[in-house]
Amino acid sequence: MKTLGKKIRLLRHQKGWSQEDVAKRLDISIPAFSKIETGITDINLSRLEQISKLFDMTVVQLLTYNDTEQQEKYITELETISKRLQERESEVIQLQKKIIDLFEEIRRSKLLA
Repeated sequence: MKTLGKKIRLLRHQKGWSQEDVAKRLDISIPAFSKIETGITDINLSRLEQISKLFDMTVVQLLTYNDTEQQEKYITELETISKRLQERESEVIQLQKKIIDLFEEIRRSKLLA
């Protein structure tokens, strides 16, 4: 059951929910939900159905959920964001160079005046 708890925790994090948020939605205490995530408490079928509905999944999807696809999606997204960041950094460097050039031009014009 520990792996199921890990899956539930991962899904909760992906939704941006706290343990308190999920506990309220399941109408259980925060410690009770924490025990589900850590695998201390076994989940009965009705609770499993309740959790799967909460995450818009079937029980089978929840039980067989594999975060590998999600991780691949995140890696691709991270690579895209990293590339954009590098492009922005290049733009910033170019703008800094322009500012330095303009500063030098202003300084020279003041010296000649």
